[in-house]
Amino acid sequence: MLSAIVDAFKVAELRKKILFTLGILALYRFGAYLPVPGIPFRQFADAFANSGTGVSMTMLDLFTGGALSHFSVFSLGIMPYITASIIMQLMQGVIPAVGRWAKDGETGRRKITQTTRYLTLGLGLINAIGYLLLFQSPAYGVQFSTDVPQWLTSVIVVFTLVAGTGLIMWMGELITQRGIGNGMSLIIFASIVSRVPSSIFSSVTTNSDMGTGIAVTVLIVAVVLIAIPLIIFVERAQRRIPVNYAKRMQGRRMMGGQSTYIPFKVNAAGVIPIIFASCLIYFPAQIAALFNVGWLTALSNAISTGWLNWILTLLLIVFFAYFYTSMVFNPEETADNLRKQGGFIPGIRPGTATVAYIRNVLRRVTLPGGIFIALIAVVPSILFFFTNNQLIQAFGGTSILIMIGVALDTMTKVESQLKMHNYEGFFK
Repeated sequence: MLSAIVDAFKVAELRKKILFTLGILALYRFGAYLPVPGIPFRQFADAFANSGTGVSMTMLDLFTGGALSHFSVFSLGIMPYITASIIMQLMQGVIPAVGRWAKDGETGRRKITQTTRYLTLGLGLINAIGYLLLFQSPAYGVQFSTDVPQWLTSVIVVFTLVAGTGLIMWMGELITQRGIGNGMSLIIFASIVSRVPSSIFSSVTTNSDMGTGIAVTVLIVAVVLIAIPLIIFVERAQRRIPVNYAKRMQGRRMMGGQSTYIPFKVNAAGVIPIIFASCLIYFPAQIAALFNVGWLTALSNAISTGWLNWILTLLLIVFFAYFYTSMVFNPEETADNLRKQGGFIPGIRPGTATVAYIRNVLRRVTLPGGIFIALIAVVPSILFFFTNNQLIQAFGGTSILIMIGVALDTMTKVESQLKMHNYEGFFK
């Protein structure tokens, strides 16, 4: 692996992309600690820590990389964009016009992207107003700056938070276009990883006995290290459908007569079901922050932890695994392409029989993959519920799946770039 990293920096184009990506992520982490105007930085951090905030707010803070607990410029994080993306994905199957956009190629993709941007800013505005009202409530009691009128301070805070959301969205798109990997996924990756050192320190020091804290921390890290190869194995597992191509004359050459396969990943959706499910689970917390109503806050906390959270997370992850796989993989299109190229699956007739066969394989393969990532996400949440160890939360199933999935996706993209320049990649 070290040699592959060295080789990556030998290629000028790839080196620029990697350094550009790291620079944007460093800028994002800087913004996570840059307070909005009119907010007493230290006073707010202490108020957030001592407010007894619920599990939902703690998880939202985890996905923002600690930006929310400091009420920084990037307090809203990437959640408004992901929520907007979920809405647009769902609208493709509900609104015919949006569905046509998805089939119109580059033009339709631009329309979807532009609509997602506007929707992100709208959701960011709602969240910004909600956080402002929440942090001005007696639960936090933070006194904003009195140098200017309160209404002006509120306008500045809301405007800064929405601008921060737009800036995060722009940085993510820049990474996707000019850097390495998916920008939005890498931003979430950076947010989660940034909390690991403080969580390790908290796990060691929270126990009255330092030796017990160290032993518990080492045990958790060891379990995570053991689980990583298993997760990678499932992430890269495939179900291969054999495909044969009939021989045919094309001009003076004999074409076809080859055998290959169609690879179906066990977890074709990657970390998308985890991210989508997490956004929906913690969306009530954002609504509760907007209205600051007691029963709504209690409901959001109930959904964010406990048996209700575990059941909802399990069901939503499996649902989005099927949903996203069906969005990105079309059995009818695959079967039609096989027919046009003279290919067929041995023992299966071309046409509707091939479509039905591919659809059944997708269903059978997606189910165990969805259940696996759902269990990986839920089991650590159960352990955190009973132990309240911050390291379990940082290394929780959702976090570790996102980190591994994003890391594998980024390494795959770097490897493809290396192979273009005749270098050996990460994967042997």
